[in-house]
Amino acid sequence: METVREATGLLALDRQVCFALSIASRSVISLYRPLLQPMGLTHPQYLVMLALWENEPLSVKELGELLQLDPGTLSPLLKRLQALGYIHRERNSQDERALAVTLAPAGRQLRAEAEKIPPAIIARLGMDIEELEKLHQSLMRVISATHRANNPQVQA
Repeated sequence: METVREATGLLALDRQVCFALSIASRSVISLYRPLLQPMGLTHPQYLVMLALWENEPLSVKELGELLQLDPGTLSPLLKRLQALGYIHRERNSQDERALAVTLAPAGRQLRAEAEKIPPAIIARLGMDIEELEKLHQSLMRVISATHRANNPQVQA
């Protein structure tokens, strides 16, 4: 006869992928806070800066797609980064409807300080690079799988 524990095993909290991802996400982001605080950045703002350091200039639309953020979430982040003096938002000269996001000099200078963050996170996690790279690959597969599941009309 099946026990209650066995019957509800599929619903056990500690077996849920969503639970593990949620806790891992919050835990890892909490490691970033003390490193970002001296720069005046939140974690979402840091992600915007990473995207710009790698791909500047970007339209607001491109930035939203890259970071998978909707305009309602991205706009306040950009306003705050502009108020901090890290970015500029200007109308695109080729398309007046598009807003171009570029780095301000202070935003460019911030990159040197931000380069200290990845090694500090790796040290705080106490995991080796190979293990973290495998985790990253697995997470990217999960992201891809969720996109396919949420958009069945789009082929992978």
